[in-house]
Amino acid sequence: QVQLVESGGGLVQAGESLRLSCAASGRTFSIYAMGWYRQFPGKSREFVATATWSGGSTNYADSVKGRFTISRDNAQNTVYLQMNSLKPEDTAVYYCTVRSHDSRLRDYDYWGQGTQVTVSS
Repeated sequence: QVQLVESGGGLVQAGESLRLSCAASGRTFSIYAMGWYRQFPGKSREFVATATWSGGSTNYADSVKGRFTISRDNAQNTVYLQMNSLKPEDTAVYYCTVRSHDSRLRDYDYWGQGTQVTVSS
């Protein structure tokens, strides 16, 4: 089992920056990928960014490319999403996720509780 606790959401103005954090605990040695998704009201979750657990091989949604950066603090097993040049259309609930596998290489996805990001114009 892996537990994820998110923090860092809030209300900012357009053009400002925000950093989301996601602290992982439990069987973190089994994690091999991490990511961030977001959900707009009445919509399903959409992909924002993913990376391998080492922080390499990043991938971003076109809508955030060049503005958002996914990274990880190796020592603290914390995943970050640095969000710069925020826009009102970035307003959503943001979720971190990690993927791990067991001894039989079966994949498991774990999700954080979500954190609200609101960008005012």
